[in-house]
Amino acid sequence: MGLFDFIRSRNSTEAQVRPARTARAENAPGHVFTGLDDPALLEMMRGGHATASGEYISASRSLRNMSVLRCVSLISETIGMLPLNLIENGPDKRYATENPVYRLLKVEPNTWQTPYEFKSGMQANALVSGDAYARVVWSLGRPIRLVPMEPSRVEAKLTDDWQMQYVYSRKDGGQVTLGAHEVLHLRDLSLDGINGMSRVKLAREALGLAAQAERAGARLFKSGVMAGGAIEVPTELSEEAYLRMKESIAERHSGAENAGSWMVLEEGAAAKKWANTASEGQYLENRNHQIEEVGRAFGVPRALMMMDDTSWGTGMEQLGIFFIQYGLQHWFTAWEEAIKRVLLSAEERDRYHVKFNERALLRGTLKDQGDYLAKASGSGGHAPWMSQNEVREVLDLPESDSPGTSDVRPPSSQKEKTNEPPKTA
Repeated sequence: MGLFDFIRSRNSTEAQVRPARTARAENAPGHVFTGLDDPALLEMMRGGHATASGEYISASRSLRNMSVLRCVSLISETIGMLPLNLIENGPDKRYATENPVYRLLKVEPNTWQTPYEFKSGMQANALVSGDAYARVVWSLGRPIRLVPMEPSRVEAKLTDDWQMQYVYSRKDGGQVTLGAHEVLHLRDLSLDGINGMSRVKLAREALGLAAQAERAGARLFKSGVMAGGAIEVPTELSEEAYLRMKESIAERHSGAENAGSWMVLEEGAAAKKWANTASEGQYLENRNHQIEEVGRAFGVPRALMMMDDTSWGTGMEQLGIFFIQYGLQHWFTAWEEAIKRVLLSAEERDRYHVKFNERALLRGTLKDQGDYLAKASGSGGHAPWMSQNEVREVLDLPESDSPGTSDVRPPSSQKEKTNEPPKTA
């Protein structure tokens, strides 16, 4: 045998063995990635976040959990739909429409996103990754664009001279170094003041357990025994009786249209229904507990997680106020202070302030709005604090030109003072 024949025979032998190794690898547990550009692959290569349950949790994979998706979408969509205004300080407190920052926040942050899309996208990144970044494009000392950047491509660090610096890795492999005034950085809870901590990473054990429980449920529906009970007979059924019983169950007692129907059994047969086992009840309890754990990590109340065993009564209004105060208020502050720090100069910070209009979440029903606005305008003897035109502005109605509609009137139950002397008997 020549050298080439030996190599050829050796390669053919390895080729015969290789499929067996591939088959064993396919049966082994692991994680499948869509390609070399999969963000989850890059995240795993940078350290990964394996859990004690054996499940790998990443920012992209966490959104496959319905509880995480509900929390992230609820908070992000709420932040995205709320008006974010630039307001001039002073007694008038008017909207600073002439300032370019107002247009970025209310009209056009960039050429391809609406304000809702920009705010909700930034908020989603902050919730999942712990940080959200947007490059600020300046022109003649004025911000003209807010360009969101992928958190996985940005490295935030503090230089030796105590200056914030952001290194952005472009898709072509190049890097761009940006200063603090060039990046709008929205960070979650942070220990070093530089990088926010990802709630997905902090709650990875709860998410890993939830993923394994969901996978166990999928295996149960795929290959588990789903029969509701058994039919017991004292003796062996004849072939004819067996076929009649099988046909009767399939045609007359299967499906939703035959729910509650009665069976006629023969040859001493008796039906025995299987009850839910303790392990099945524990499985459902574990699933519900993991939903609560995820909601606790993101600050979302149980009722807003769409738990079907939650009371949906009059307490929902107070629960909504609780969510705004303890689940959203800190995000309002984070947005307002980050924008003020980056987009406004030192002089403008004394002149303007950034404010979310959370009143849009507290409007309540039309009856509640009517009672509130009536009291605000002085009805029922209450001290008024709004004029008619201010009430009309809340309701998105045009201003009235009638006399006195821009003035705060005295309470309607009190008579206005006149110069006439009091009447005597």
